Amino acid sequence: MALAFALTACCAQAQEPAQAPPLTLDVWGKISNTNDAAHRVYHFSEAQLLALPVHSITTGTTWTPRSTFTGPLLADVLKTVGATGREIEFRTFDDYTYTVPVSDAERYGVIVAYSMNGQRLKISDFGPLFLIYPRDEFPDELTGALGDSKFVWQIKALIVK
Repeated sequence: MALAFALTACCAQAQEPAQAPPLTLDVWGKISNTNDAAHRVYHFSEAQLLALPVHSITTGTTWTPRSTFTGPLLADVLKTVGATGREIEFRTFDDYTYTVPVSDAERYGVIVAYSMNGQRLKISDFGPLFLIYPRDEFPDELTGALGDSKFVWQIKALIVK
């Protein structure tokens, strides 16, 4: 009987859809606004990220078909934290890091997407946050290996340098 119960619980759990992780983002480095006790980090909660103005970019990537990505502008995230640096290092859940110039935020209108085609991004689908450039609008600048490297996914933190 216990074995039957364990198998039922196991199978029921396996059939549950994967949930999107909570949206959070930590930003530190050259920032003037913090909200932690040590005054070193600005921690965006899900509510704070969702409260930022929402923008969309419809574009294709090397990993996705042409899709509509939605989230706040990277520029709005940087403004909220009072960023003063020239570069942003992105850190991800799989321990990848990549650095982009702060100027990309304004030049391209980059967004930190939390959804694709109206669906919240999961860890298995580039989430919870995916740095999206309007690649289709700037194909000469944002395609190829260098362009692809700017599309960072599974973002958990930013370091302003």
